[in-house]
This record gives sequence, structure tokens and C-alpha cells, in this order.
Amino acid sequence: MNIIEVDITPAMLEQAREKARKLGELRNSITHGEGNLAGYLGELCAQKVIGGVIAETRDYDIVTEDGLKWDVKTKRCGSPPLPHFETSITNFNTTQKCDRYIFVRVLKDYSKGWVCGELPHDEYYKKATFIQQGQFDPRNRWRASCDCWNVPIAELNEVKQIKQSDNGKESA
Repeated sequence: MNIIEVDITPAMLEQAREKARKLGELRNSITHGEGNLAGYLGELCAQKVIGGVIAETRDYDIVTEDGLKWDVKTKRCGSPPLPHFETSITNFNTTQKCDRYIFVRVLKDYSKGWVCGELPHDEYYKKATFIQQGQFDPRNRWRASCDCWNVPIAELNEVKQIKQSDNGKESA
């Protein structure tokens, strides 16, 4: 397992704050809009690792050079992620038309993010455990605030990091 740590820069934070302010509160938002900043920071952290272009769609967040459509799922956290921590996708997001999910954790003080892993869309739901709203999940000691699908970080695929070459082009 290879969790990739990303330092969140002041420029990333400012960019995410501006996008979050413009977005406001989304329908079905668990955090009533408070998670927008973390979500946008998650997108920027993922983009730093996999490259690509941020897309403004409901179905996916990043399109990489190979044409893959990635949806970024971000959770705020108080410490670095561990293998047994869970990734989650809410039940009302299961129809998103993306190729892959990439999972990011963002520290609550917005200083760091971690790209935890990825899974193809259909494979995620094959591996996932369905947790019903109100159900207590003993694996992570959490009561579900909505219906969701969970997979432990340890069961994700490692993310192939794109490195920037000296001429600014992406290289593997």
C-alpha cells in the first residue's frame, strides 16, 4: 500500500476557497456545504499526483491525458490515514459516469492531504460493504449519516504518481 502525502500550498488553499465560495451548498450535502473546501482541496491533491485537467461536471472531477475520467472522493481527517480506515461513496452518487474513483484525505487544518488509492467504478461496488443510514459500523466506530458504500483503504489499488519533468511535461 502506498499512500501519497501532498503538502497543501497557500495557492491551492486560495484556489479551493474561491471555488467553494462560488459553489455554495449542494443538494444532498451531508455537511451542508462545509465539505466543499476539503473536496476542492482533494481534487487539487489528486491532480498533483495523477496529472490531468480539473473538470466541472457532476460525474467526474479530473480527466487525465489517457482520457480516463476520475471522480475524487475526499474526507477531512485529524491524522494521517491508516490502512483500516474506510473510503465511502454515498448511495446517491452510485450512478456517476466516471471510469475510476480516487480517494483523498485532507487534514482538518488544510495543511496536508493524502492520496490513499483508487478503484475502477464497477470494482468499487463489488468490494464495498453497504452501510444503511443510522447503522453503526463497528469497523470504524461510525454511525452512518446516510446510505453509503465503504471499502477499507487497504483494499484500494495504489495510485501511479505522475512526475513533472524539467520541461513541464508529465512523465511516469
